Amino acid sequence: MIKITQAHYVQARVLRLFFSDNSYGDYDLQPLINRQTELVIPLNDEWYFKQFFLELGALCWRNGLELSPGNIHRKLAEQQQLHYEPQVA
Repeated sequence: MIKITQAHYVQARVLRLFFSDNSYGDYDLQPLINRQTELVIPLNDEWYFKQFFLELGALCWRNGLELSPGNIHRKLAEQQQLHYEPQVA
């Protein structure tokens, strides 16, 4: 099961996510925010957007929004935005 191990703010609506399989990618949340659902509306505020945290390997915000690491990983792979860290012996 894929988990997010680190998350870093890159720029407006983009986070660099590192996964448990030594992959990483820049995830643009703007398409999700554009849906303007109740849970994503607060992400329009840049300060609030930056208040993300990881819980059990998932990307979360304190309003209860929780994004599946497996789905994010799959989307980044489909978009060819997933990169792999070289294995260190």
